[in-house]
Amino acid sequence: MSAPSGQTYYEFYRGSSIGTALTDALDELITSGDIPPQLAMRVLQQFDKSLTECLQKGVKQKTSVKGHLSTYRLCDDVWTFVVKDPQFRMEGTGSSSSGELVTAPKIKIVACKSGDAPDGRRGH
Repeated sequence: MSAPSGQTYYEFYRGSSIGTALTDALDELITSGDIPPQLAMRVLQQFDKSLTECLQKGVKQKTSVKGHLSTYRLCDDVWTFVVKDPQFRMEGTGSSSSGELVTAPKIKIVACKSGDAPDGRRGH
């Protein structure tokens, strides 16, 4: 989905707990006749934009990840990585100088090209 400025906003944050709650609430409002479906779509588009901009501007923490790369895939300029037994080290947190260590059994990382990133393709 593209914004007028050419910035692309992806819809995958809709799968988060807050995105799911918003979608459920909008579905109820549509079903009850309180809002039209077109308004719900505009709300979801604004959600995509606002969450993306918030993460771009508000997250300053650096994190390193180590683990076993189980699978990876590139489709339509979207990379998907599945990492088993990841270890995240957050810089500048906790009492130790090396940062806080967080683990999980498995994670999925989805990486998309940002609007100001170079294309990376070479012309022939």
